[in-house]
This record gives sequence, structure tokens and C-alpha cells, in this order.
Amino acid sequence: MNILITGINGFVAGHLAERLARNPAYTIWGIARSHALTLPALVGRVNLVSLDLRDDVRLRDVLADGKPDAILHLAAQASVAKSFGDALNTMHDNILPSVALMQYSAELKLDPLIVFAGSNEIFGTVPTDHMPISESEPLQPVTPYGVSKAAVDMAAYQFHVSHKLRTIRLRLFSHIGPRQSDAYAVSAFAAQIAKIEAGMQEPILKVGNLSARRDITDVRDVAAAYEALLTRGVAGAAYNVGSGRSYEIRALLDQLVALSSVPITVEVDPARLRPVDVPDVVCDNRALTTATGWQPTTPLSTTLRDMLDYWRHAIKESHA
Repeated sequence: MNILITGINGFVAGHLAERLARNPAYTIWGIARSHALTLPALVGRVNLVSLDLRDDVRLRDVLADGKPDAILHLAAQASVAKSFGDALNTMHDNILPSVALMQYSAELKLDPLIVFAGSNEIFGTVPTDHMPISESEPLQPVTPYGVSKAAVDMAAYQFHVSHKLRTIRLRLFSHIGPRQSDAYAVSAFAAQIAKIEAGMQEPILKVGNLSARRDITDVRDVAAAYEALLTRGVAGAAYNVGSGRSYEIRALLDQLVALSSVPITVEVDPARLRPVDVPDVVCDNRALTTATGWQPTTPLSTTLRDMLDYWRHAIKESHA
């Protein structure tokens, strides 16, 4: 199977490419804006195409030459917080390349399975009596990022209906793991703890809203869900990807702090609070598990320890 992964240097895409590259039946292509793969383990195993997805002409040429059997579209402006201050570029980066992939696949008469990395942000604030959130929940996003992902979700369904494209829409709930940017809450906690341990930060950990609850899945389990959908996903369908459990952010922080080798004080930083923050999110993942047999298998304690160890190593390497 000839597989094209967009955003190959991203957090989830890197873990996904590592997983798929273990299977000799897959030929992996990756699109990134940079001219090099950031993961050394992928060098020689992934064919890199250096491309800005906003370059429509070149994107069309890449699809025509590569003729992928599957496109896993993960490239995006992925920060909810950033989208509030830069809604315009969030819409541009997330919507137009997604539509271009579908339009050119149709024009070139290609027949790839196209899996779109969406988000539970498309649902917005869901009443507690509607939990867990199913795929039939109305789309009512309350963030610019959520709006961009809702637009792509609807466009993917439209192209399936009107052009018979084999699109699959993922509604990804929160996922964390090693190598995640410290622009995201749990990874930011781990990075700060590692800096405090290394004497690079005073022993005060800056946090945002700790009362929010999120459905949390390890990124490596998310990568497994993508692979399962390559062969068992139903074209035109939408699938929630999440653990089916809700965790208070404070509880995740407490577990990380307990792993620290030094005493730490926690302090709320107003700059880390969002203009709008959904209070609770729980995923109904039954459609995915029924279709593919997928289940998350990585304990949260393992994920948190791996994240902290990653940041300890990264900080040590950066000052070696």
C-alpha cells in the first residue's frame, strides 16, 4: 500500500509513520514544509516531499506522480489557543489544503482512502446529559480551531457524497505522549518539571485551568487507530477516537508532580487561561471499536512517565 502522510514532522504523524514503517507492505511518503525529517528513525524509511500544502499547483503534481492508495491528512495549525489570536491563518491552513487534496484526487481520477484528522473541538460545549459524545452530536464549535475542523469534516462528507471519494472523518479527542510540544498543557507540565529538576527554572510550575476534564489517549494508541482504519474503516463514516474516560487536568498534574525528584509549587498563570474553555469532554468510541476492534492499551501512568522522561532527555541533550 502506497501511503501519503501530510505533516510528517508533526507530533502524531511522527508516531504514526514510525508504526507504519515497521510493516514492509507499506510504502510511506511524507509531506512537510521543511527539507528534512526531524525523526532520525524515519530517515531511509520514509520518502520526504518538501512542500507547503498551500502551493496548489505543486500539490496537484505530487498527487499525480505519487498516486497514493491512502492519504492520512494530519498537517494543520493544531493549537486551539493559537487559533484565538490567529483565526485567519488557522482557517487558511486547515481548510484550503484539505479541500485541495479532495478536489485534485477527484480531478485526477485517483481513488485513495483519505483519512482526515479532525477534532472533538467541532462539538463545542456539550451538555452533561449528552455524554459520552457520539458522532451524531451536532457540530457547534466555540473555538476558531474547532470551526476550521468542522468545515473540513463537512467538506469531506460532501466530497464522499458528490464525488464518491473514500473519505473518513476522525474526531480525535485529546491525545498526549512523548515528543508533544510544550504548547499543550500536559506536555508543558512535564517540560517545566524537567527544567526545574535541571535547575533551569525556579521551583514554581505555571498552569492554566486545572478543573477542566478531558478524554485522554496515548498518541501511540491513536497511531494504532489510524492503521486499523486503513483496512477496516468504512468510507464516508466519521469515527470518534478517544479513551472513553474523562480525567481532570489537576489529576494529571498531580501524577507528574509526584514523579518529580524535587519539591514543586503550582501557580496559576492568567496568560495560560483560554477565552473559552469546554468544562468536560468524554468520548463515545463504540463506532471505532466496533468497526476495527481498536482499544487503547497504554496506561495513563506510562504515558505521563514517558513524557517526563522525554523532556528530561531533551533538556539534557540541549545543554550537553
